[in-house]
Amino acid sequence: MKDFVNYWLRLMVKACLHLYFKNIKVDGKENIPKKRPVILVANHQNALIDPLLLATHTKLNPFFLTRASVFKSPLVAKLLDFIRMLPVYRVRDGFSTIQQNQQIFDKTYEILKKNGTVIIFAEGSHSLIRNLRPLSKGFTRMAFGLKEKYPQTEPVILPVGINYSAHRKSGSRVHMIFGNPIEVDMPNSQSGKLTKSVEKALHELVVEIPNENYEVNLQRLIEAGVDLNDQEAVKEFLESGFVKDPVLPFSGLKNKLMKIFHFPLYGVWLWRSPKIKDKVFDSTIKFLIGFTMGPIYYLALLLLSFEPGIGQWALTILIMAVITLWANKNPQE
Repeated sequence: MKDFVNYWLRLMVKACLHLYFKNIKVDGKENIPKKRPVILVANHQNALIDPLLLATHTKLNPFFLTRASVFKSPLVAKLLDFIRMLPVYRVRDGFSTIQQNQQIFDKTYEILKKNGTVIIFAEGSHSLIRNLRPLSKGFTRMAFGLKEKYPQTEPVILPVGINYSAHRKSGSRVHMIFGNPIEVDMPNSQSGKLTKSVEKALHELVVEIPNENYEVNLQRLIEAGVDLNDQEAVKEFLESGFVKDPVLPFSGLKNKLMKIFHFPLYGVWLWRSPKIKDKVFDSTIKFLIGFTMGPIYYLALLLLSFEPGIGQWALTILIMAVITLWANKNPQE
């Protein structure tokens, strides 16, 4: 029953993601291994949006490792378990809780033993900064732990880069790139070699802007119309100032119209927005508002369209809401 609901939930989430984003481009799907234990290691820039994209744009049906603090509420913990999320405890959660990680790793071994997939965001935290941060050792511990417990298994590490034209805005673009799988064919004593291999692979998949003068360079890239989802274009501009195939500027009028015809949902966002301390969650909250309340809003407009006197207005708003949602577009950020 859980698998059946999870399957349909992923289909609905995928459809809504394609309405939330203007374009989702996926490269390297041919690199996804078949009938192998897969530890998928990705960069982490956009809170819950990152795992949702990975879950809905592969056929791997993965499990996720996420920080344990979001499992505090029993109801939330049940929901997260339903969508295949597993808690990982960190030092900040208390030393006594870290011991529970072994139970989680044991669970991942059973998943991987059956040629399943586990996703881990190895940077350990999320950030809107377009850079790859140092990787934690969780994925190497998982890979070597699996081989130690089940020597017959042949796990691979699959690096994935996720890039956004604007992390916090709807109507923006996403570019996901699946890299070449990396074999876990060295002894445990060489785990550092595996970490460096994965880190090198991710550097080739993630758009990066140097930390020095980051904000200045980001603004220069945006003003020049450089595609922030294109690693080569960003690198070339920063080195030579040359822009190939610039992203054409636009006013954002389509986004404003979308907000007008979705004002009840936009109003919820305006009410909720000031309470969000970590702005990395902006897109997550916007998406969840649309995913949970959007269907109710459209259904209400549809039912009102049959009412005398207001029916034509309700139908007009419904049609315009659908059109502006489909046309929604936001500039790079």
